[in-house]
Amino acid sequence: MLQLREDLPVPPVGPDVVLVRVHAAGVNPVDVGIRSGGLAELFPHHFPVVPGWDVSGVVERVGPAVTAFAPGDEVFGYVRRDDVGLGTCAELVAAPQRCLAHKPESLSFAEAGALPLAGLTAYQALTEVLDVGEGDRVLVHRAAGGVGFNAVQIAVALGAHVIGTASAKNHGFLREAGCAEVYDYADGPLSEQLSEPVDAVLDLVGGATLADAPDQVRDPARIASVVDPAVNDLGGQYVFVRPDAHDLEELARLADDGQLRVPVAKAFPLERTGEAHELVAAGHVRGKVVVTLR
Repeated sequence: MLQLREDLPVPPVGPDVVLVRVHAAGVNPVDVGIRSGGLAELFPHHFPVVPGWDVSGVVERVGPAVTAFAPGDEVFGYVRRDDVGLGTCAELVAAPQRCLAHKPESLSFAEAGALPLAGLTAYQALTEVLDVGEGDRVLVHRAAGGVGFNAVQIAVALGAHVIGTASAKNHGFLREAGCAEVYDYADGPLSEQLSEPVDAVLDLVGGATLADAPDQVRDPARIASVVDPAVNDLGGQYVFVRPDAHDLEELARLADDGQLRVPVAKAFPLERTGEAHELVAAGHVRGKVVVTLR
């Protein structure tokens, strides 16, 4: 069981950087991947690595070029840099201004800390790649997971008729979130279960599920995958989430309008971050796992 803790210096605060006193940090599958070395060929790593890309907290200090935030502001964000080293599972995080937005008033710090990566992934895939709008029939695979549950709610807010896939135990959970139709993976390929092709597919599974996607959708150009770059060979598009303050503000607006909720499955104190990683690695968590510091 990983239970390491190390005292590090306060991170430097550059001209356009915000120093955040952390209240909560979301735990995502990518954190488990980093810990196992799965991203070593994609990002430079600087040790000791502090895990975490999601954060919520209170602004402690700002650099001289920061205009959007002031000390005392409550913020949340997706703090992904171009390298891996200074993550968000720490008492203090130095975040570029572009990675943050003001925290939704309706969400707790734990909920806000669990939202950014999964929420941004869903939002950018649906609005930028799939161009989902009023009346579209949208199929979301693995709809009860972190990204999928956000995608269901965002697509509903965009006016779509949402179809989700999940195990039978999660069907009621998804219908409560706005899914008009729910199908079970165990019942065979979705192309054989659907009454007609859909307008857009968001793939969160990859593999055989993605290979079946061209038969699920009217136009393969409206297939997006966040897990399998092979989607590019099918005519669709691979999505790699990026920090974006405007998109974070849209997620905050949806939350404060009552259109987006963030179920927290379990919260761990900072010293038990290793246990949080193990729970996420085991899979089948309904809701988000967070590390809390306050």
